[in-house]
Amino acid sequence: MKRIFSVLLLMAFVIPIAAWAQDDPKLTVSAKKQVVVGERFQVVFEANAEGKNFQAPSFEGLTVVGGPFTSTSSSFSMVNGSMSHTVKCTYTFALQAYQEGTFHVGPASLTVKGNKVSSEPFDIKVLPDDGSHAAPSSGGGNTNQGQSQQNTNDPQVSGKDLFIRVIPSKKSVYVGEQVVLTYKLYTKVPVSSLSVEKMPSYAGFWTKDISDNSGGSLRQSSEYVNGIEYTTAEIQKMVVVPQRSGKHSLDPMTIECIAQVRTESNRRPSNDPFDVFFNDPFFNRNITNVKKELSTQAFDLEVKPLPDNGKPASFAGAVGNYTFKSDIDKTELSTNEAVTITLTVSGTGNVELLQLPEPVFPPDFEVYDPKVTVSTNVTSQGLGGTKKAEYLVIPRRAGSFVVQPVEFAYFNPADGTYHSEQSPAYEISVAKGKDDDGGSGIYASNQEGIQYLGSDIRHIMTGDAKLKPTHATFFASAAYFVILLAILLVFIVLLFVLKKREQLTQDTAANRNRKADKVARGRLKNAYQHLKAKDQDKFYVEMSQALWGYIADKTGIERSKLSMDTVSEAMKERHVPDELTQQFVDTLNSCEFARFAPGSAEEKMDDLYQKGIDVISKAEKVL
Repeated sequence: MKRIFSVLLLMAFVIPIAAWAQDDPKLTVSAKKQVVVGERFQVVFEANAEGKNFQAPSFEGLTVVGGPFTSTSSSFSMVNGSMSHTVKCTYTFALQAYQEGTFHVGPASLTVKGNKVSSEPFDIKVLPDDGSHAAPSSGGGNTNQGQSQQNTNDPQVSGKDLFIRVIPSKKSVYVGEQVVLTYKLYTKVPVSSLSVEKMPSYAGFWTKDISDNSGGSLRQSSEYVNGIEYTTAEIQKMVVVPQRSGKHSLDPMTIECIAQVRTESNRRPSNDPFDVFFNDPFFNRNITNVKKELSTQAFDLEVKPLPDNGKPASFAGAVGNYTFKSDIDKTELSTNEAVTITLTVSGTGNVELLQLPEPVFPPDFEVYDPKVTVSTNVTSQGLGGTKKAEYLVIPRRAGSFVVQPVEFAYFNPADGTYHSEQSPAYEISVAKGKDDDGGSGIYASNQEGIQYLGSDIRHIMTGDAKLKPTHATFFASAAYFVILLAILLVFIVLLFVLKKREQLTQDTAANRNRKADKVARGRLKNAYQHLKAKDQDKFYVEMSQALWGYIADKTGIERSKLSMDTVSEAMKERHVPDELTQQFVDTLNSCEFARFAPGSAEEKMDDLYQKGIDVISKAEKVL
């Protein structure tokens, strides 16, 4: 206890003195002077003091793969009774060159204690990748920093320290049976800057994302694998429903992340009594950022066809475990009075795609389109919920009527058999209403007001009749031919317009292309409303639909085949600049994972909204 007090007292006097001994703030840069096309390399900016508002150069002509990755280290030393304090802040960018030439990188800047410091500008020469150029040495600025970032002795992260895997709930299912795919990250080292590089396409599957990331960050837990404890994080959870039988190979998911590995100091021991204390890991944290690309394992899903044995005639493709019921609000009523019959299916399965049975009503009943509502929930087995159809009918004639039973059939994968449930028959007694005079008809449409048309037998016209001479005929007169010609012209114009509209309607791809920008801006408007309401979930859903929907409509890609690769290929085929293509892909990635990134939720949402507007506007000008 006495020793700890002495050390703290010493720090109270030493640290202010050390602050006085710091050098003037400066910002240096280290990077390769020559690279080859396709090579990835690092540019490192190093400051000798802590600062804020770091401004990076534009890196025009080069592609920023990642960064800035920041790290800070601090050390103290005492030589001949003189105390010195060293602070080192580094900002590392991962870049890649895609074209030959010499590219100028401007200065970076940093604000230190109210003063702005800048690095020196430099040039990077990109040589053709013909195999004749060896990787040149780093140049510019502080070369020691560049060597420390790319030293072959830097620690590596093995597949046992960091990996991802996909965990399917089942590997053999029936057509229409849901499978839950859980993508999890396993790590023994700190991880940051996680981004998805490639999403599975799920061709031939109906999909729904049921990830629970409402808190804005990935949920972490501990898990043992082969006796080793890992920190795990659930990246994504998907429900996939196969639409056809056979063996389906599911594509892997690929992500990139930065693993932060702590390295020990290489300083030699000295006789300084304070050297051991100030070289403690608490004061001297040396962190190395290691970029890793991880992929899940590929696996095959066996999809079995539904059996024909025992299939009911009423079966309409429902797969799961359901209950079916039917209700009627009343069975005794008067003519022109409404009655409601409700059919409800609930249980575990894909309720969104369920087809409910349709009851058959007597011909004297006026039937409106049913009101269908769907509510879903996530269970341990995947999706579940309720689907309800409400039929509003109005009897127009008095009497006794019967609504025959309807049958709902489904296939339960748990026992591999078909099940059928039937509604009861409803006997409805209709009395003559006070407004039913027996001679008037009643008409209603679109569930609006009911209008009386009156009787169908008119009185004989009375009064003076307007008679015309027999020799005055309209046929073959001048007015007759003018009207006939006008009708012919109207017919020709109408035929031309209908033909044109039919061609536009049949050209679905052209319609989607033409309306892509309008649809995307409508979704962006909805996203802005959610942004103002600070509703993260609905905001990210609208932004994702706006970006994915726009590029699908604009390029003609089927929604089931959308992925980062297909988007890049489609934009390349349409001669979209690589920089704009990369910006669009980066915005899609940001949309998928902005909610998981650290920082203010409101700032992330506002930044993503501005990026979405910018990239769609640029793409619209090119496409």
